[in-house]
Amino acid sequence: MVTRVSAQAAGKKVAENVQKNVRRAVSGTLGLSGERMSKVDTAWLRMDTPSNLMMIVGVWQLTPGVSHAAVCERIENSLLKYARFRQRVIEDTAGATWVDDRYFDLKNHVIAEKLPKAAKGQAQEVLQDRVAELAMQPLDRKRALWQIHLIEDYTGPDGVKGSALIVRIHHCIADGIALISVTMSIVDGGTAPPERQKKEPGGGAEDWIADTLLKPFTDLTVKALGAAGDGAVRSLNLLSDPQKGMAGSLDMAKVMLQVLKDGAALALMPDDSKTRLKGKPGSTKKVAWCQPIPLDEVKAVGRALNCSINDVLLSCVAGAIGEYLKSHGDDVKGQEIRAMVPVNLRPMEQAYKLGNRFGLVPLVLPIGVDNPIERVYEVRRRMAALKGSYQPLLAFSLLAIAGLLIKPAQDAMLNLFSKKTTAVMTNVPGPREKLKFCGATLEQSMFWVPQSGDVGLGVSILSYGGGVQFGVITDSTLCPEPQRIVDEFVPEFAKLSIVTLMLPWGDEGPTP
Repeated sequence: MVTRVSAQAAGKKVAENVQKNVRRAVSGTLGLSGERMSKVDTAWLRMDTPSNLMMIVGVWQLTPGVSHAAVCERIENSLLKYARFRQRVIEDTAGATWVDDRYFDLKNHVIAEKLPKAAKGQAQEVLQDRVAELAMQPLDRKRALWQIHLIEDYTGPDGVKGSALIVRIHHCIADGIALISVTMSIVDGGTAPPERQKKEPGGGAEDWIADTLLKPFTDLTVKALGAAGDGAVRSLNLLSDPQKGMAGSLDMAKVMLQVLKDGAALALMPDDSKTRLKGKPGSTKKVAWCQPIPLDEVKAVGRALNCSINDVLLSCVAGAIGEYLKSHGDDVKGQEIRAMVPVNLRPMEQAYKLGNRFGLVPLVLPIGVDNPIERVYEVRRRMAALKGSYQPLLAFSLLAIAGLLIKPAQDAMLNLFSKKTTAVMTNVPGPREKLKFCGATLEQSMFWVPQSGDVGLGVSILSYGGGVQFGVITDSTLCPEPQRIVDEFVPEFAKLSIVTLMLPWGDEGPTP
């Protein structure tokens, strides 16, 4: 035991020395000083593939229009207050470092462009095509990893003239929750970006995870994953001192029992159903979204069925995907697909610190349940089963592990998520009132988080300004017509609404 502990302590010391030497090299050789990128953010940095770039892609539609000069001025006075948006990344064998871009020029990041002339009523399709095109254009690694594309003259489906913004931000900068905090600092009357506090010695959440949680579930999970072989296991064993963590704490022992249970479930869950939405993706994307539906109507159906807004919306997503597959002649009876749903792991007041602090939970969507009432209650049951799960924490831990491994081992580990899931889904509640940006009203807002590995479907549900919008981004090889999925979403909600009204009513509402 003494020899084993000594060897691990020595390994840990070697790793620390490597990081110190890397920092010296970056500072001395390049004449730059910077901040070391976290393990999780490093994992996202390295996950780019020809089929899936790790960018968060968003679209804003504004009325009236805004000028390029006004947008640049706003970004200069708000977004650039966050150091990350003025920094680029220097990679090395041990990870990556954030360094100030000495040649930073805003014109490389806020770009004015024009869309091709659209036929009457086709403006949204042209905008969607441009979003899909930009989703597959890599950001320049020699510059800060973000861009805003401004279409000054954009006429929406309602015929109202305005502007559109397409935003691309690499996931290594921040997750979606953190970027909501950023958004609230750039809109009219938004909060000023708070100054970043000095990092405390000893690291943050991911270091606590490495020290306290990784060792107990590492052997089980890595063995079950079989992703990186014995070399990965040896690397992981260097992360933590086996004498630390659980000793003497009955409460933590109970927590670890649940962690192990959820870790096994995450690692050993079967591969996802083999529908036409799964397979080897190509190198082009397609994007589609619907017009908002009134949030009050969704709430009313949820109250009537004693379900949450999420239950209602997710049921409609499952129904829309099921109808799309049936329209291609596929038999979906009794089938289900798995969607990975991001879960925030940080206090909201710390979102301004950027970086990635989220986990993933696997949500199974019952696409083969035809009856909309049965389907919404099945979604509710599955959502309830996820409450109290440690799976988001474990997924975060796996990303922390991946950030330490060489890229082939990282790819092998993360590709396991691809086999076990069909989609990545975000469901974000936005502001109830519409926001203003540079004097214009932000009428619609959509965004998608990236899909990793061979996942070819991204789903976004966003409530904003009294409405709910549903949008998808798909690999064009696996799903060349995502608009056909989107077009099923509103009819699915309408069916659910009608059937809800037809149910027998009691004192507590309809009885399913």
